[in-house]
Amino acid sequence: MPDGGHPDASVGPLERGLLVLENVAGAPDGRTRASALVKATGLARSPVDRIATTLLHLGYLREEGADLVVAPALLALGGAYLRAAAVPDVLAPLARELADDLDESVSVAVPDGTAARFVVQYTRRRALSVSFRVGDLLPAERCAAGLLFAAEWDDERFAAWRAGPPVRLRTLPQAGAGGPDEPELRRAAAGAARDGWACDDQLLEPGLVAVAVPVTVPARGTAAGRGEGRAAGRAGDGAETVTVAALSVVSHTSRHSARELRDFALPRMRAVAARMAAALSGSGGGPARRTTAPTPQTASTAPTASPADAASDGFPGTGGGADGPGARDGSGGAAHPAEPAGEPAGAGPAATLDRTAAAKRDLGPEYLQSLARGLSVLAALGADADGMTLSAVAQRTGLARATARRSLLTLEAAGYVTSDAGRFRPLPRALDLGYPVLSRLTLGELAHPHLVELVERVGESASLAVLDGRDIRYVARVAAHRIMSVSITLGTRFPAHATSMGRVLLAELSPPEWERWAAAGPLPAPTRHTVTDPVRLAGILRQVAADGYTIVDQELEEGLRSIAVPVRGADGRVLAAVNVSLHAGRTSAEQAREDFLPYLREAAAAISADVAAVTVAQELPA
Repeated sequence: MPDGGHPDASVGPLERGLLVLENVAGAPDGRTRASALVKATGLARSPVDRIATTLLHLGYLREEGADLVVAPALLALGGAYLRAAAVPDVLAPLARELADDLDESVSVAVPDGTAARFVVQYTRRRALSVSFRVGDLLPAERCAAGLLFAAEWDDERFAAWRAGPPVRLRTLPQAGAGGPDEPELRRAAAGAARDGWACDDQLLEPGLVAVAVPVTVPARGTAAGRGEGRAAGRAGDGAETVTVAALSVVSHTSRHSARELRDFALPRMRAVAARMAAALSGSGGGPARRTTAPTPQTASTAPTASPADAASDGFPGTGGGADGPGARDGSGGAAHPAEPAGEPAGAGPAATLDRTAAAKRDLGPEYLQSLARGLSVLAALGADADGMTLSAVAQRTGLARATARRSLLTLEAAGYVTSDAGRFRPLPRALDLGYPVLSRLTLGELAHPHLVELVERVGESASLAVLDGRDIRYVARVAAHRIMSVSITLGTRFPAHATSMGRVLLAELSPPEWERWAAAGPLPAPTRHTVTDPVRLAGILRQVAADGYTIVDQELEEGLRSIAVPVRGADGRVLAAVNVSLHAGRTSAEQAREDFLPYLREAAAAISADVAAVTVAQELPA
């Protein structure tokens, strides 16, 4: 894409959509406005609005007032890389073990073009703690991991580093743009290659120190052949090795100087790195799975969109108006013009194809079908750690081979996908699409927008709580604007047995868990209505489990009624509860059930879907 001004009109919807997604994800907190996107991308307002409409429909963005905000479903795109790559999955347990052993923050980074990308992060919780996130990108010249990767660069890679734009330090906006120049970088990289480790002595931020060691695997001649970096050394049998990741320990000068951190951590780091290398070699995570991106293409060499795809979505200057579903994907009986003869448009599972076709019918020209299809291809690539053939991608997405091929080639040219021997794999750049922001969301943060919508629909206050011992603890709440309303703050605790959310959570306990909970001591009675007898309460909980909801009437406080439903995690287990609370005088319990239960269940399902998306990426904090 040309630098500055308006992008070339020949650039297609998928490229433009990726550009918009990158800019939303790169904005503070993953939040921006359409007007800001026009300025940042150089696109006209009309295509920005159509891209936003498509991404909102897909659930990758959501609207909050005039803002566009990244949504948890977007994690599927960055998650495709993490699912397909050996490095994060295989090395994470060993990184955690090292963090526990050293009581310091530990990360694993992979090379991404001329930068280093975090794919594993274990942070120690302290007043001064590291704020790196999985998916964050750091310039090679300003981090210890990057110096190790630069040790394998050839002249072409150094030229790409010189020519490339500076890496935006999203997590460290106060850091300056400076850093080592090329001679200094070459010297530091050569030193890292010689020593087998690298040190960041406050290169990135005052007070921040880090030591990194390489994780290498046998190259078997493939990495160098693809120009993805030269070999780092020799394996025991004479085979070349290549650095596929860097293991880093990060601390602060209040705890260690750079030299002290090196002396303290390096022996154990080297031992763990050797175990990581053995684990990767055993998993097949060698150079055929290498995670570094190819040298970025210049604007003059970047391919343009297929005329058919460009025309289908009616972008100005690309050759046509909006397409009808029958003209594009066969849903109206006409074959795609680029499909091979005899190939059904819906070969394989057709869920994605049917969804894009239905959306196109519903939204018309405002829905960019080729953008939706391209993003579905990127998400699908996480299904196979060995990479996917074109046929496998087409089958998994339900797209015609010609359509899937165009998407793959566009994604490859944009740096999101690589191919080798006919198999396609996602690259670390996919993590740029919102992963750092979204993967750090807490349960309360995930629930908040859905509680806002719930309160708008029912006109009463709504909350989310988790079980904490014998109490519930509020982790999210949105209050309704009424003269008389329930006043509760985050962190508030109430006896679980006396609340609707508590009973939903207690109903999930196994019989042994319930027996231990009930035997912990007598239950308090906040009001004359409170059920405190464990036998009677156990019967109520069995009914709650059968019904999937409960209403508690004035058992916590006189005049307070609430109705609650469970929120389930990715494994189907109840991990939280969501409720609507109101004054008992406003309506009967039966009317409250009829009025609120459908909306409550919809909100719980939406929260559960977001929880499932995020817990694939991390252990979800409350």
